[in-house]
Amino acid sequence: MAAVTWHTGPLDHVFKALQSNEQGLSSQQARQRLAQHGPNQLPRQPPPTWWQILLRQFQSPLIYVLVAAAIVSFSTGDFKDSGFIAAVLAVNAVIGGYQEWRAEQSSRALQQLLRIRASVVRDGEVHEIDAEELVPGDVVWLESGNRIPADVRFISAHGLEVDESLLTGESVAVTKVFDWKGDESVPIADRLNMGYAASIVIRGRAKGVIVSTGTNTMVGQLAVDVLSASGGKPPLLQRMERFAHTIAYAVLVAVAIVSVMGIFIHGHTIKDMFLFGVALAVSAIPEGLPAALTVALAIATSRMARRRVIVRRLAAVEGLGSCTMIASDKTGTLTCNELTVRDVRLADGTNLIVRGQGFAPEGDIFDGDEHVNAADREGLFELVRVAVLCNEADLHRRDGNWVWHGDPTDIALLSFGHKAGVQREDCLSALPQINEIPFEPEHQFAATYHCVDGSVWAYIKGAPERVLNMCDWTGNETKLAEFQSMAESMASEGYRVLALADAKVVDELSPTTTPPQPSGLELRGFVGMIDPLRPGVRDAVETCHAAGITVCMVTGDHPVTALAIARDLGLASEPHQVVSGTELSGQSLEELRAAIRRGRVFARVAPRQKLELVQAARAEGHFVAVTGDGVNDAPALRAANIGVAMGKSGTDVAREAAELVISDDNFATIVSGVEEGRVAYDNVRKVIYLLVSSGAAEVLLIGLAFAVGSVLPLPLWPVQLLWLNLVTNGIQGIALAFEPREAGILRRKPRRPSEPIFDRLMAERTMVAAGVMAVVGVIAFSWMIHAGWSHDSARNALLLLLVLFENVHIGNCRSETHSAFRLSPFRSPFLLAGAIGAFLLHVIAMHLPLLQSVLRTEPVSLSTWMVMILLASTILIAIELHKWIWRVRNTKNGS
Repeated sequence: MAAVTWHTGPLDHVFKALQSNEQGLSSQQARQRLAQHGPNQLPRQPPPTWWQILLRQFQSPLIYVLVAAAIVSFSTGDFKDSGFIAAVLAVNAVIGGYQEWRAEQSSRALQQLLRIRASVVRDGEVHEIDAEELVPGDVVWLESGNRIPADVRFISAHGLEVDESLLTGESVAVTKVFDWKGDESVPIADRLNMGYAASIVIRGRAKGVIVSTGTNTMVGQLAVDVLSASGGKPPLLQRMERFAHTIAYAVLVAVAIVSVMGIFIHGHTIKDMFLFGVALAVSAIPEGLPAALTVALAIATSRMARRRVIVRRLAAVEGLGSCTMIASDKTGTLTCNELTVRDVRLADGTNLIVRGQGFAPEGDIFDGDEHVNAADREGLFELVRVAVLCNEADLHRRDGNWVWHGDPTDIALLSFGHKAGVQREDCLSALPQINEIPFEPEHQFAATYHCVDGSVWAYIKGAPERVLNMCDWTGNETKLAEFQSMAESMASEGYRVLALADAKVVDELSPTTTPPQPSGLELRGFVGMIDPLRPGVRDAVETCHAAGITVCMVTGDHPVTALAIARDLGLASEPHQVVSGTELSGQSLEELRAAIRRGRVFARVAPRQKLELVQAARAEGHFVAVTGDGVNDAPALRAANIGVAMGKSGTDVAREAAELVISDDNFATIVSGVEEGRVAYDNVRKVIYLLVSSGAAEVLLIGLAFAVGSVLPLPLWPVQLLWLNLVTNGIQGIALAFEPREAGILRRKPRRPSEPIFDRLMAERTMVAAGVMAVVGVIAFSWMIHAGWSHDSARNALLLLLVLFENVHIGNCRSETHSAFRLSPFRSPFLLAGAIGAFLLHVIAMHLPLLQSVLRTEPVSLSTWMVMILLASTILIAIELHKWIWRVRNTKNGS
């Protein structure tokens, strides 16, 4: 099978070369071929090695400055300082490398949840498996929205259009014809009986046999990893890097001024002030901010994954904190997506009730109290025949259990057929299918064409208004009005209503000929299906309302049906809150914005209208999250601020267009994602506040000490500043990213999308915190010097005070609004361990001879401990006072 010239040749030659047939392979054959050909994987970029990750930790301008400082210290014989700086570099590299390695592992683990699935025929039955398990000779089914999992030779195709732009660069979809004849010398775009890996099925249905997998596919031979793409940095990280650079410039200016003051006013040497300036810059500049934010977002991503929300792009974590509107599909997201035929209205007016629930065909059909089946009622048989013939699903027993595959509507109709005593296989045997018009949202119907006694009949199912318009009502206009009223009555009871009809259309029809549009049909009746609400979804909608999030339902169902479901959900109660697709047609942007303000339910909406609604909602100022599962939803998913694809029912193209994937297709899970997004955004602000305020305090403290003139000596040695940076920023900043959610986080209104992270509240609080720590530190240091303490003892006590300040201040950072006294330290084990670990590390440094000699630390008396603890508590009092003032101010402003 090395040659490929047979791929486009006659189908029997293809099967012979592959040693396969239309029934596909057995499980044993598939296992043997998987061992022979390997997994169906495209070439992948190997993950970075541990040493590559470690080296990346040294690619920073500040690291270069530290290296220069170490070299200067070493060259002047100051081995202790140079050794300590080297130790700081090593510890930072290990911590940063470990976090990056963890993030890499998490990313790859999450990618496993986003594998492409494929419908394959094995042992004569259709199974859904990972595309990586496909082998040459497998027979697969493809439909609108699927990504073709390997190179495929089509066996059959109905209305099939494929986007091959990834390979050919042509944006226009290619219409495929399974019986096209040609050879491999024809350009890829013209091989009409072939589908290539990574292409997307835009429309139609197809069946095909796999001819090449993995690196033997056209894409694999080009060695391009088209199934995953590495995007740029999320906007939040880009903004934070710019913010860190801005802070860095400001700090460097301040350090330069302080260094000049130290040389000319205090008489320090240039070498001493160079080392001091380096230490102060490294301590004050939040160079670890982007890394800490990446950790915070990675933690949020893992938390979301545990709640069945798979994050494809880190920017989505940030965006969920701003979500003000969720435009949700109904079927499968708000409801269970296990349709059941419950109400049947025959064309003669008979009303039948179908019992049983779910896809398993367990239940009976009743006319009043009388049990009936298709064999007893001709009208019922004619309706059920349409239901099972115009159908693409599969429902059968396997190992004593019912298994199914296909569209939920089709499965529900097959289940109804079993209850009536009519099976699709028997009908197809008697009435062979020769062509079809697959269901597409724009058509609002599906049709199959069958041979019936030498003629061709069409069997149609679809939206009542669409099918009724295709029926012949000549001389029976009043009957049309009766049927329209009947369908609306069923829909008003919450049923999803389908009309079923048939008619003779032509005498003969070729399978390769485009079938005629159905007309002159005879209505066989209506079926009413119900799809129960998912458990907990009503509570989730109420939670959204409490969180200030508007929830809209966007569905293709009838407006009356949609309103009935919306009433159960608490979304809408009055008809004026329902906007139909007909009303939306041809409306301007301003009119669509008015519809967004008025409507909470959008029914009979076409894919293009869904896109227009998203654009109108954004123009109205909403930050919009949109759910979707089909290929036609991709434009709306891309246009939304946050695209949310369905993991179970969603198509490959919808998942790739989205930022988030919901693995269980449940609306309540989206709300969980919103909650985790707000937690992540809160934690990002907490980390920023801690790092920036502590760095500002150190710069301000040194500046105030130097501003006094020659009265005070150098408050801290360079190695002490570096130690402070390692203890506070290195440990506690990471620990703060693990902070759990605060109470009432979903009772807050969404933040404005334009709101800066470093807003007025954070700016005020940073100034208060930095000011208190700097002023108290300078006053304490000045008192100790004037009280006769040695310079080293005073510096040792000041260093202890700053460590205690940071341990107390981290409690302030846990909430912007709630008092630190209301937050138990035990609700955040990581933070508690980080604070205790940083504190104990400094205590060890005060008693361990090696660190004593490097840091110039020493044990202190119990009275000194008590005084320093009391002084450190001033930061708690100051921030508590500011929180109180902020709450009072907001209460007066009514916010």
